[in-house]
Amino acid sequence: MMRTTSSSISSSDLEPSAWGRFAIAFTAVAAALLAAIVLLAYVVDPYDTGRSTLLGKPGVRPQGPRTAAASRGRDQAYNAAIFGNSHIQLLSPEHLKQATGLDFVQLSVPASGPKEQLVLIDWFLRHRDAPPQAIVISADEEWCTLDPTMANKKPFPFWLFSASPLEYARNLVRYDILEEVPRRLAYLFGAGAERARPDGYWNYEPEYRNLGYATDPVLRQRLDKRPESDDRVLARDPLAGKRFFPAAERLADLARTLPAATRLVVVFPPNYRNYLTLPNTARFYQDQACKAAIRSAVAARPHSAIIDWRVDRPENRDPDLYFDLTHYRLPIARLVEADVARALAAMP
Repeated sequence: MMRTTSSSISSSDLEPSAWGRFAIAFTAVAAALLAAIVLLAYVVDPYDTGRSTLLGKPGVRPQGPRTAAASRGRDQAYNAAIFGNSHIQLLSPEHLKQATGLDFVQLSVPASGPKEQLVLIDWFLRHRDAPPQAIVISADEEWCTLDPTMANKKPFPFWLFSASPLEYARNLVRYDILEEVPRRLAYLFGAGAERARPDGYWNYEPEYRNLGYATDPVLRQRLDKRPESDDRVLARDPLAGKRFFPAAERLADLARTLPAATRLVVVFPPNYRNYLTLPNTARFYQDQACKAAIRSAVAARPHSAIIDWRVDRPENRDPDLYFDLTHYRLPIARLVEADVARALAAMP
């Protein structure tokens, strides 16, 4: 009995130790595997951020602008850039180069707001070997937010553009990176691998036409509708003097810190007439206060200009020049490009 009991006790004493060794070994293997994955992703540099140059090849495979901007934004071939969302996307870098002699890159991201756009501006500036010649920013209605966090409405990879190597490395541990690494390798080593357009230009007109925005009567009727808030006329501005526009404050900081040689153009992009604000409505007061804050943000900077297309003018009354209330067509884009070129030419 004594031997049996002793044997049983010795066996049970060994079990925790064995499980402990297994747990330690499993954890070590998992940690090593995770470190290997992160190291591989860092070396492969799936979005061409320039953080690793061991497998250097210009550009990235065709993909969305949210991730492609990491490569485009650090491309030294460009000394000027356009920032915004789809409300400025139709401005052509090629046309602007013909008019100004500057090499523009389109860094607009559809469905983005000022928070994301300011991150991209910072990325672009941090990756210039020489001060950029010009920056064009589209300040649409999203720039009039009163939210101090300027919360983004759509997902955005802020980590990809972070100045912190640790934040970047930590975020390489994600499923989409596991998917992108083999695609990146195929781009790097594949014969004739297709490259995303370097200047970032995307003419969305064919897609809008295919969706029926130019011909579908139901979609066309949307141009006749005004925001419901425009139905209420206010005797005075209920928030007069109480608004704080965080995007305008951030723009003021940018204007103060931009290199002196960099020309800054802010565009209030076009809206169709039925989306332009009516006098003495809540949207009108908000829009006027927002525009004033943005104008004030750049007023002290000599090399800056404001272009206001969010006003009543003949082009904004023509339904054939719009797909919807805020997305205009190429003829208006050409006119905005001409205004940008004139504004740049007027600066020393």
